[in-house]
Amino acid sequence: MNKLPFYASLSFACVLLSGAAASAQAPASLPRVAAGIPVNYDEDKVGTYTLPDPLVMADGKPVKDAAAWNKKRRPEILRMFETQQFGVAPGRPKAERFEVIEQGTAALDGKALRRRVDIHLNADKSAPVIHLVEYLPAHASGKVPLLLNISFSAASNTVDDPTLPVGEIWDAKTKAKVPATQGRAFGKIPVPLLLDAGFGVATFYYGDVEPDYAEGFSQGIRRFYLKKGQTERGPEDWGSIAAWAWGMSRAMDYLETDKSVDAKRVAIHGISRLGKTVMWAGAHDQRFALVIESCSGEGGTALSSRNYGETIAHLTAPSRFPYQFAENYAKWGGFPDKAPMDGHMLAALIAPRPLLLQTGDTDYWSDPKGEFLAAVAAGPVYKLLGKDALDTETWPKAKEPVLHDLGYYMHDGGHGMVAGDWEIYVRFLKMHLQPAQ
Repeated sequence: MNKLPFYASLSFACVLLSGAAASAQAPASLPRVAAGIPVNYDEDKVGTYTLPDPLVMADGKPVKDAAAWNKKRRPEILRMFETQQFGVAPGRPKAERFEVIEQGTAALDGKALRRRVDIHLNADKSAPVIHLVEYLPAHASGKVPLLLNISFSAASNTVDDPTLPVGEIWDAKTKAKVPATQGRAFGKIPVPLLLDAGFGVATFYYGDVEPDYAEGFSQGIRRFYLKKGQTERGPEDWGSIAAWAWGMSRAMDYLETDKSVDAKRVAIHGISRLGKTVMWAGAHDQRFALVIESCSGEGGTALSSRNYGETIAHLTAPSRFPYQFAENYAKWGGFPDKAPMDGHMLAALIAPRPLLLQTGDTDYWSDPKGEFLAAVAAGPVYKLLGKDALDTETWPKAKEPVLHDLGYYMHDGGHGMVAGDWEIYVRFLKMHLQPAQ
C-alpha cells in the first residue's frame, strides 16, 4: 500500500496549529470513554500518521492524468470503500416504479408547487417505499436545479408546510411505525430561501429505506437482497448507510423522469450519519452534480488516521453502529493507519464535482479539523482534474467560508446545522448550479 507522508510530502506543517480555530481546546467535561473505548481530544496526543496517496495506484504507479484517474485509480478507490467500509450495494431494482400521489399543489403561500411521489423499490407489497416530497418554484419557466435532502424524519417534520399530510417514522423502542408527530423534529429546511434562489427542493425520510437500528435489517430493503439460503451478512455486504445512499440513487432515478427538474443539476445534502450517506451516494453515483455534507465526521470525511474524537473502533463497537457499515470495517478499528482508505479519498471520489464540507468549531466528537485536513489532502485530485481546491493550508476560523470547487465552512457551534449555514449553502449552490436567468 502506498502512503503519503502527510506533513512532509504535502508541506502541511503550517496547518497543524495555524489559525484561531486551532487553539480551541475541548472542554474537560467531555466524556473520555465511549462504548468502553478511550476518546482523545488532545491535539498533542493525535500522533504522527501517513495517509494513502490518492494519486498513487495500489501497484505503486503514479496517476499522472485525468484518464488514469477515471479509468484506473478512481475505480480502485471506490472498490476499497465498497468492500472495506460501506459494503457492496445492488444496482437499480428491476421492479422499481414511481407513483405520483400529488401532481402539483400550490403550497408555501403560492411560492411553490408541491409534488408527492412514492418510489416503490420492490414488487413485494411489504417492501419499503420512499415517500418523496418535492417543492418547485411556482413560476419557473423551465427545468430547475434541485437540492435533494435525506432527512432524519418525515417531510411533515422537515418542511414548514401545514398542508402537508403527516408522515410516519420508525419508533426505535417499539420497532414499529408511528405518526411523525410523535417523533423529534431535527430542524427545518428553509424551502422559500431555496425557491427564491431558483432551486427546487426534494426530501425524504431515511427510514423509508431502512430503520436506523440493528433490527432494522428485517424491516428494510436489504432483506430482499439476501442470497438463497443466506442467514447472516457477509463481510462485504452492504450496511444501512449504503442502503440509505442507494435510496438516494432511487430518488435520482425518479428525478430523471421529472420534466420540471434539470437532472444534470441535482445536489444532495445530509447531516451527521446522513452526511456520511451523501458522501457515499455522491461517490458511488456520479449523476449527482454537487454534494453538501454536514458534520459527517468519522466514517465520513474526518481523517480516521487522526486519533481524535470518534474513531472507527467507536463506530463499530457492538453497542453502537456496526450495522451501518460492512462487517469488514470493524477490522480497521484498532488499526486505522493500516486501512487502505481514509476520509480524504472519499472526498476525492466526488471530484471534479463541487463538494462543500460543513461542520462546527465545537463539534469535537466529529473532528472539524480532521475534515479540513481531509479536504486539503483531496486537493491534488481536484487540481489534477482542472478544478479549484481549497487553495489554503490554514484552518479557517468559524464563519469564514472557503468556497471553491472544493469548499469548507465551519459555523460557530456544535454538531449539525445552524440557521446561517443555509445562506452559505445557497451561495455554494449558486456558484456551481446557477439557475438560468
